Amino acid sequence: MQAAVLRGTQNGYDLVLKQSASLDQILVDLKALLENLKVDPQALEASKVSLDVLTEDRILTAEEKKRIEQMVAQYPRFEIHKIAANVMTIADAVQLRERENVHLLSKVIRNGQEVVMKGDVLFLGTIHEGGKLRTTGNIFSMGNVAGILQAGYPDDESKLIMGNLQAAQQVHIAEQFDIIEADALSASQQTVAYVNDLHVLSYGKLGQLKKINPKLYNQIGGI
Repeated sequence: MQAAVLRGTQNGYDLVLKQSASLDQILVDLKALLENLKVDPQALEASKVSLDVLTEDRILTAEEKKRIEQMVAQYPRFEIHKIAANVMTIADAVQLRERENVHLLSKVIRNGQEVVMKGDVLFLGTIHEGGKLRTTGNIFSMGNVAGILQAGYPDDESKLIMGNLQAAQQVHIAEQFDIIEADALSASQQTVAYVNDLHVLSYGKLGQLKKINPKLYNQIGGI
């Protein structure tokens, strides 16, 4: 399996670096890929190619990013637009709050309690079974959720819920909801709950946000 794969998108090109490969192998395969494209004028139509470098679930160190940028810089036809992982760190979440005026909520919501808010919420607390957090906007959960989350209240199906939803009782977006069965979802902070084109509540991963909700993806600058 190639450790560096180029794929076209509606907005340009994604350069996917496989998380299972070592950085040395990635650099070897990346060099081979760029060499092939350099000598093949039919491979890409654009004279200048901007790359979104996607590292899957791997967060690169500053030194690793520098080595990749130096490799690409050897090929003037290519430039890196951004380097992004499928992983939202606490630092990402704090930066998101600063950019988008997301409301920070860090508290314990106990059984029988309901917290109602307006706008987007970055949740860093705990929701016990029987507790509920409801808001008109999106929910970015970095906390522990064993209760109920509702985004897009009362009827905005464009909103999302992101975070580890494995232990949640229920997930609601607008009027659509899902009762979470045991082991139905993986224990991952990268889960995205959304309402699809058929008005059914569905699940994806943070790395698919660009496809799930392009408007939100652009607003937060692409995570």
